[in-house]
Amino acid sequence: MIGDNVGFVYVITNNTDGKMYVGKKQFQSKTKLPPLKGKKRKRIVIKESDWMSYYGSSELVKELVESQGCDAFKREILHLCTSKGEMSYLELIEQVERKVLLSDDYYNNIIQVRIHGSHVKSLK
Repeated sequence: MIGDNVGFVYVITNNTDGKMYVGKKQFQSKTKLPPLKGKKRKRIVIKESDWMSYYGSSELVKELVESQGCDAFKREILHLCTSKGEMSYLELIEQVERKVLLSDDYYNNIIQVRIHGSHVKSLK
């Protein structure tokens, strides 16, 4: 399923009250380590992220998952993305179209994004 995709845009729905959370998650994470002794280049370690067990970056959603359990929530992938810029753009589009900041049906309380036109060329 992952293939050449970098990450995905998702929605998490609370089955008890129907409230939702829209976000994005990468399949892999990169960490820079200091260079080995006698070398100058930093080392880059790529490892799989916790995307299979991820329930968002919202502290409120994390607390609810802990108190109500994972079974009380439904997770759906809305878009698979081939770049981080595409992922940010599609998350923004979903959040704006769903009016997540204006509706009480969503846990989202901030929209934060920086996107350059070159990041979304693949969507044109």
